[in-house]
Amino acid sequence: MTSTSQRFWRRVAVLLGAALLLPLGAQAEKADSEKPLEIESNAMSADNRRKVVVFNGVVVLTKGTIRITADRLVLTEGDKGSNQAKATGTPVRFRQRLEPKDGKEGVWLDGEALHVVYDERSERVELFDKARVTRDGDEVRGDYILYDQRTEFFSARTDKASTSGRVRAIIQPRSKPDTGAPAKRPATAPAQ
Repeated sequence: MTSTSQRFWRRVAVLLGAALLLPLGAQAEKADSEKPLEIESNAMSADNRRKVVVFNGVVVLTKGTIRITADRLVLTEGDKGSNQAKATGTPVRFRQRLEPKDGKEGVWLDGEALHVVYDERSERVELFDKARVTRDGDEVRGDYILYDQRTEFFSARTDKASTSGRVRAIIQPRSKPDTGAPAKRPATAPAQ
């Protein structure tokens, strides 16, 4: 299974404790929003009246560079034709390429969790239960991770009942290619 939320983050300002907030400087691939939504699975059932389609068995959703793999996916058509996909699996995987920046090729954002919600209209990806997101060697783990593709807002938190009760972030060192000096990190996002 592959991840479907591949559009985010630059460098990381870390606030650990109840929440981890990261401003992400890299945007999702802009062309993804204009691509068709394609879904493959072993079985499908549709309730046209309620505008709900259920896909079961080795489900693969693609939309441009976005790719989600799951055991089960429920697709609901919302206002103005936008879709919301709720995927479950062991785990669900999400992947998306971030918009190229500064002449560099776009990097991939990968995530996984037991439950993922992808909302086309709000351009938000939510990962629930054993959530993990990686980008360019950096990694964040928690019970819940949210990425808002429009505002480039990223947050993670844990459930007090979880085994560790803490968010974990691994941030790789960054250096400027020409000097070897550490790159400047962005300012910390305000806590909400």
